[in-house]
Amino acid sequence: MRVVLSHTTHPGNIGAAARAMKTMGLRDLYLINPRHFPDRQADAMAAGAVDVLRDAVVCSSLDEALQGVTLVAGMSARVRDISQEVFAPREAMPLLVQQAMRQPVALLFGTEMSGLTNQELARCQFMVRIPANPSYTSLNLAAAVQLIGYELRLASGQEECALPEVCPASAEQVERFFRHMEDTLTEIGFLRAQQSTKLMQKLRRLYARARLEQEEINILRGILTVTTDFNARHGVIESNEMILKK
Repeated sequence: MRVVLSHTTHPGNIGAAARAMKTMGLRDLYLINPRHFPDRQADAMAAGAVDVLRDAVVCSSLDEALQGVTLVAGMSARVRDISQEVFAPREAMPLLVQQAMRQPVALLFGTEMSGLTNQELARCQFMVRIPANPSYTSLNLAAAVQLIGYELRLASGQEECALPEVCPASAEQVERFFRHMEDTLTEIGFLRAQQSTKLMQKLRRLYARARLEQEEINILRGILTVTTDFNARHGVIESNEMILKK
């Protein structure tokens, strides 16, 4: 998938676009007559995506940038008089992904201030318009690249997120925790016989929604143990004070 930026005026936007590309798994960056490139500001905005900038292809014309490409999608926020198919990103990206499996395709972005020219749009098979706020459709170039890259990633089935490693507590561990809690709440006087069953049921429902992990069980039982120890020490102090008063 080729990302083509035409006549980009600010080097920072090139760097930010490269960063957006890399986060979405895109690497092929083509630049048509950028005003400043290479540039230190582009490198700075690229952060960890300087390799995308290093491998970028700088072209002197649209013909050169689109050489070998069989499908071109033009990115445009403006409503045009030109009779051309316009798709939302979620509609367009599956078409591009399908074509990209067989032959090279390109996403064409225009200059920051005015977008694609009519001549550039004439080279596109269809337009893609991000459904932004109708009263303010202005979108930063890198933000547009990021959004389109995200939709491409979804369309290509790469949306899976790496899940954190979870160690859920076993049923036995959870049950020991509840027995520990009931004993502690009874000892400190919070739980009374007439209400113990109903209250413990509510507490069980509360912690069931949390889907406790082993480490969390250990933390909670540690709190209960400290609570019991504190209550025991507090009781000894009160007893000693009463003895002294006598």
